[in-house]
Amino acid sequence: MPQALPELGVGVIGYGFMGKIHSYAYRSLPFLYDPAPARIRFVAVCTAHEETARKAAEQGGFERWTTDYRRLIDDPEVQVVHVCTPNDSHRELCVAALQAGKHVYCDKPLARDVAEAEAIVAAADRAGQGTKHQMAFQNRFLPATLRAKQLMEEGFVGRLFGYRAAYLHAGYIEADRPMSWRLDAAAAGGGALFDLGSHIIDLMRHLAGEIVRVSARCKTFTTERPKRGGGMARVEVEDLALMQVELEDGGLGTIESSRVATGANDELRFEIHGDKGALRFNLMDPNWLHAYDHREPTGPYGGDRGFKAIESVQRYPEPAQFPGPKNTIGWVRAHIACLHHFVACIVEDRPARPSLHDGLAVQRIMAAAYEAARSERWVAV
Repeated sequence: MPQALPELGVGVIGYGFMGKIHSYAYRSLPFLYDPAPARIRFVAVCTAHEETARKAAEQGGFERWTTDYRRLIDDPEVQVVHVCTPNDSHRELCVAALQAGKHVYCDKPLARDVAEAEAIVAAADRAGQGTKHQMAFQNRFLPATLRAKQLMEEGFVGRLFGYRAAYLHAGYIEADRPMSWRLDAAAAGGGALFDLGSHIIDLMRHLAGEIVRVSARCKTFTTERPKRGGGMARVEVEDLALMQVELEDGGLGTIESSRVATGANDELRFEIHGDKGALRFNLMDPNWLHAYDHREPTGPYGGDRGFKAIESVQRYPEPAQFPGPKNTIGWVRAHIACLHHFVACIVEDRPARPSLHDGLAVQRIMAAAYEAARSERWVAV
């Protein structure tokens, strides 16, 4: 007889885009992983309004709904709390859940500033090792980026000279796009750097090591936007952030975060260069990691040198078995793998990464970048 799976009761706070993605990822686990690490019970969902909460419970298959996050967190049948709300609520929700002994899965960025992020991490540390926590930095969990991490750890690129990294969107080009919480400094804490830069900063820390100093420039191109109820609102967060970074081992890098990259869709990309090789990746072509081995022999017409396309595709290790290693990968698949890792860490009682500590590390880098942009100088992280 197969061993019965442990059960985890899940509560999701916030059921906008990310709340739906997290819920979808849970539903996908038993299809994509055999066996799944746990049987998921959709206990409760919380949104700000009764109408949306009722709809979320029906659509997501939750047993109950509430408009009061405290009821969800205090529910003894909820063991895992997902924070999928705007940035200004992360501190309150994460700290409350951690204090209640719940496992916490938080969307990015961790908070609006370093002080809030430190408060969350302090609560996680007080909760102890039995309480697991993880950030939704899903770009670590694509087969191509998992392979890139493996190659970096094996020393494939050798001595790291530097990298170029970017995360580019085009959603805020039109000046008549209405104001939203993502453009409100009080709610979001930051602009393109928080929204997109948090992802690419985490990935480059993961692959290439710690960032110790930054310089930066930030620019807001549309300074006023229409409010949905009429009138205009001032935009105080940036559309574009450009960073230069110095790494712990002496290498240099550039990181660009843009929500006004005309022609871009969801373009997260990097190039890493060392004295033995190079790696490059683009999320818009996610099935391939490109690797250049400088140790290959050269000769007439180039010899054997050149970038090699590694067919990462959907080659996750077992217990991932469906739909198969040769099938093309999509954006949501990385979210499912990220969540699978978190659930497995809960069941197996091991630390989850990227943790809330990683979220704090990213927060400190972003804070240093804003200070560097204000002061027009290099700032230590």
